[in-house]
Amino acid sequence: MRRGAMFRSLSVRNYRLYALGQLFSNPGTWMQRIAQDWLVLQLSGGSGIALGMTTALQFLPMLFLGLWGGALVDRLGKRRLLICTQTAMGVLAVALGVLATVGAAQVWHVYLFAFGLGLITVLDNPGRQAFVPEMVDRELLSNAIALNSASFQLGRVTGPAIAGLLIAWIGSGPVFLVNGASFGFTIVALLLIRTAELDPAEPVPRGRGRIREGLAYVRGRRDLTLLLLLAACTQFFGANAQNQIALMVNNVFETGAAAFGVAAACLAVGALIGALLAARRERPRLRLILVGSMVFGVAQIVAGLMPTYPAFIIVLVPMGIAFMTYVTTLNATFQLTVDPQMRGRVMSMFLLVFMGVAPIGAPVVGFLADAFGPRTGLVVGGTVTVLVVAVLAVPLLRVKGVRPRDLIPGRRRAAARRPAPADRGQGVETAVEAGAGEASPAPERLADEDLSAPRSR
Repeated sequence: MRRGAMFRSLSVRNYRLYALGQLFSNPGTWMQRIAQDWLVLQLSGGSGIALGMTTALQFLPMLFLGLWGGALVDRLGKRRLLICTQTAMGVLAVALGVLATVGAAQVWHVYLFAFGLGLITVLDNPGRQAFVPEMVDRELLSNAIALNSASFQLGRVTGPAIAGLLIAWIGSGPVFLVNGASFGFTIVALLLIRTAELDPAEPVPRGRGRIREGLAYVRGRRDLTLLLLLAACTQFFGANAQNQIALMVNNVFETGAAAFGVAAACLAVGALIGALLAARRERPRLRLILVGSMVFGVAQIVAGLMPTYPAFIIVLVPMGIAFMTYVTTLNATFQLTVDPQMRGRVMSMFLLVFMGVAPIGAPVVGFLADAFGPRTGLVVGGTVTVLVVAVLAVPLLRVKGVRPRDLIPGRRRAAARRPAPADRGQGVETAVEAGAGEASPAPERLADEDLSAPRSR
């Protein structure tokens, strides 16, 4: 398969329909995110704590119910589930949009909306993650994941800019209404999908202990456990980058909604570039996870030190590239290396880490911004990220059987030719490449052959 076949997974009709629906729906999602943040700031008088509370309430359900949601996803049909969740999200958006448009919205309304949205995402997010492998073959999965991210980030580029202009022109309310209507694109796409062409995983029978089974599965995969720990630590502040940008724009540079939209779009431009670059790769690599997360932390520090608004938004572009390189590679690693019947539960743990730490980090970011200034939040967050990646890289490399010098791109071929260590049974090539190789006859061997790292129990 050619490295440059960036859009190869679009050759599959079902995935093409799904991706098209997402392409039209994603801008509305980001328009709503900008409108929600700005509405909270206006209703609360620019309170960082109020903004952090909104984010916390939106992600709190994932923290407490995420594992249950993943277990339920493994039992249900993904297509029907997504039709229901997308419809519910649209109804919530329209309801808050009406309140904001007539001038009746209060901060507690936004809190309630954010919490309701969070409850729905407990099922919607792992459902969407687990649905993609049912539409495309294994060799196309990494590309499909990257294109999903690219579509999401394209919406992140266009959505905030449009939202900023609309908020300045007619207010936040109509933006929620537009997003409510945009869910219709995804719903129509899901209805048009040919179920006969899907390859669904065998539903997991109802029974007790399904969540414990998922936890035991991940606990037995030390490579996945370390990657989850890495993600949890880096996401503590990284998941709240949008809040940090809003506070910098509103409280430090004292610009308006349009400037906030531009700043968010700059971060999204970088993320879009990172996702498209990921779509060109045939398989994920450990090197990209470590380097991407490290560079993201450094970029946070630099952004917090920028003296002017133009300099600040310029730094957001490489910050977005690094973040999406890290996230897309990590996502593909998890999708490619788990038992299909465990995918819903494992991906719910993945999302639990990526979204569930936000309720903990958001109030901390808000407190740092209110007490010491928004710059401090960015600098502290970036510093924590850099330190965590540096510390966890050591055991992660050891588990995968990789020497640090093997991560240098020019040494990959030489590393691949080295004989396998006697106690691991896999060559260093598998440890370095983290790629999607030949299909394994046993799901538990996928970590060795695709992730290129031997499992440790």
